[in-house]
Amino acid sequence: MDKKIVVETRDLTKRYDGTMVVDNLNLHVAENEVFGLLGPNGAGKTTTILMLLGLTEPASGSARVFGFDSTREPLKVKRLTGYLPERLGFYDGLTARQNLRFIAWLNNMTDDEANPQIEQVLEAVGLTEVADTAVGKFSRGMKQRLGIADVLVKKPRLAILDEPTAGLDPEGINQILDLITGLPKMGTTVVMCSHRLYEVQRICQSIAILAKGKLVVEGALDALGREALAEGRYRIEVETTGASPQLVEVIGKIRGVKNVEAEGNFLHITTDSDLRAAISKVVVDSGVALIQMKVQEFSLDDIYKKYFQEG
Repeated sequence: MDKKIVVETRDLTKRYDGTMVVDNLNLHVAENEVFGLLGPNGAGKTTTILMLLGLTEPASGSARVFGFDSTREPLKVKRLTGYLPERLGFYDGLTARQNLRFIAWLNNMTDDEANPQIEQVLEAVGLTEVADTAVGKFSRGMKQRLGIADVLVKKPRLAILDEPTAGLDPEGINQILDLITGLPKMGTTVVMCSHRLYEVQRICQSIAILAKGKLVVEGALDALGREALAEGRYRIEVETTGASPQLVEVIGKIRGVKNVEAEGNFLHITTDSDLRAAISKVVVDSGVALIQMKVQEFSLDDIYKKYFQEG
């Protein structure tokens, strides 16, 4: 059964001072998925988000969120949508709980509605113990988590997150990604704007790649991965007791092997097909113990390289 499309743009176009920023963009985001909007700085990601939210008008085309036109019905769109901008804005002198109460008030929530929801989202983002601490004392990672709590207070059906892991350390990144992964289970569809491929591959089911305002490719990650795989983009990882230069050279001569890189006892081999049998024979014949071998069928990096070249 086809999934319900809840975010759709049709030939969405935006110009600033005569410069094309978003060029006839057609996006389709399915309900209760994490959708990755990818592209380098200047690709048009943030402008697309602003048009989805009704915060800037397109030059032509349309954007619809849960059936509502973002330009003609922006208030209806905003009631259903939570937005986490790349640059967060909180009142540093207020506590986390007070900031969330202010957001609830802006969204016309009564105290009876807001108070239990605030406690729930504080727990969900792991900030219960510091709920009464002034936000000015928070680390960047804590503020990012509070930003997601801010998005969730009004129980949005759509969360749009612009670079939600910017400026975080690895631990903070993992915490934020884990939070985002759980949002569809709460009934919230996610559009995550990012330029970090590994993060998108980890949590997104579908992606769109933008380049200079144009849509380069859109689709489910697994389907796009199969396309990349069909064009000879296997990666085989081999663990041995010793990856000598001689072994690297011999493997490199196997027909269909495109590249071999050694890293300690590991060999990273790029091939045009599944050559595990031939590679294992060469390794064993060389007298080196083969510990394990696995194939990585595709990566988002493969997809990115296939469809997108900056400049």
